[in-house]
Amino acid sequence: MISSHPITEDDLHGFVDHLLDSARRSEVQTYLDAHPEIAGRIASFSRQREALRAAAAPIADEPIPPRLNVRHLMEGRRRSQASPWRSMAASVLLLVVGGAGGWSLRSTAVERSETNGIAALAQEAADTFSVYGADRSYPVEFGPTDKAQLVSWIASRTGRTVSVPELTASGYAFMGGRLVATPHGAAGLLMYSNGQGQRLAMLVRPMAIDRDTRMSEHSYGDINGVTWASKGTGFSLVGPATVDLLHPIADEVRRQE
Repeated sequence: MISSHPITEDDLHGFVDHLLDSARRSEVQTYLDAHPEIAGRIASFSRQREALRAAAAPIADEPIPPRLNVRHLMEGRRRSQASPWRSMAASVLLLVVGGAGGWSLRSTAVERSETNGIAALAQEAADTFSVYGADRSYPVEFGPTDKAQLVSWIASRTGRTVSVPELTASGYAFMGGRLVATPHGAAGLLMYSNGQGQRLAMLVRPMAIDRDTRMSEHSYGDINGVTWASKGTGFSLVGPATVDLLHPIADEVRRQE
């Protein structure tokens, strides 16, 4: 039986993270079986998830340091009841211990900062375009007449208000867009097409680092791009067009920000 509810990016995230009930998971699996390009992307995310779990396993299995043991903290708290500031410090430590094992993530923040910059955005844009740029049946979830809904949805999930650039003067008409998953959270994808059916897309997401950068050019196989960041938002314009052709279009996108 075909589900009356379309498969969304939330469903795909839930599939990777094993958060869906059996019925919905079966529906997503059926969808992936019919969309091998998207299935390949989801398989890649699943491998990344397992790799992260494997990398974190040695840290997760480490015993809690004695100084952060709950019993030790509670005993210290009882001994220091007469000193309010000591009690407050103990309470803060208790929150740290209870906060999803934050003590064990001592290297994660550093590792993430090294892979969350403009180079990561460029790679994500190319990977995303390799899936949706070639999809002739379901490349976008919101069509060209649904700009307001698309912008609202992207804003609600990314915290960034994105304007849809007008690129007809450059020979490209807006096809629509969708919300997509990246290793660094949700991102908005805007798709365009020219009169010859050649597509280009712009990926937009918040940036944890490299929050303001100049334009940089990149190529991944037959996908080229121009990537930059402004005021904490990253932009990557990608497609099969040469960088020489993409750069003026990227300049126009930035002018319309």
